[in-house]
Amino acid sequence: MDHEKESVNGIVFSEDRKNVLLIKRRDVPVWVLPGGGIEAGESPEEAAVREIEEETGYQVTLMRKIAEYSPLCRLARFTHLYECTIVSGAPSLSEETQGVAFFSLENLPPLPPPYPDWIQDAVEDHPQVLKKQITSVTYTALVKNLILHPILVIRFLITKIGIRINDK
Repeated sequence: MDHEKESVNGIVFSEDRKNVLLIKRRDVPVWVLPGGGIEAGESPEEAAVREIEEETGYQVTLMRKIAEYSPLCRLARFTHLYECTIVSGAPSLSEETQGVAFFSLENLPPLPPPYPDWIQDAVEDHPQVLKKQITSVTYTALVKNLILHPILVIRFLITKIGIRINDK
């Protein structure tokens, strides 16, 4: 696979697995799991560790690969999801993040798709790597969310256009 057209996300639970680490993005101000693109010559595992440190300030180690998600449309990328544990560091903001915090699984902030599904997959702790399609990120969902959250969706689309231009 061409890893440069893929992405990674990491999920970090508290020790008791009742809280999850989220970041609030700067470009589209929503809470999400830390993650991002895979750079040239980088493995998905290396990208996950790097992205989490860049976006949260925490150095992590990978515990397990939870899933591989395939997109249904161009709104998403093939994504590797890893469960990680913190080994050092402290929460810090970056050019990409305006918030870093743990949230109770029982009281998560509003999350855009597909993050609720991905968190649920991680909580379920399947013994094998899941291989699923990203069914919650579709053009229909985009239109629905455009009506409900027009400013956030417009900001999301602007970032996608920027990514597409930069990819060429």
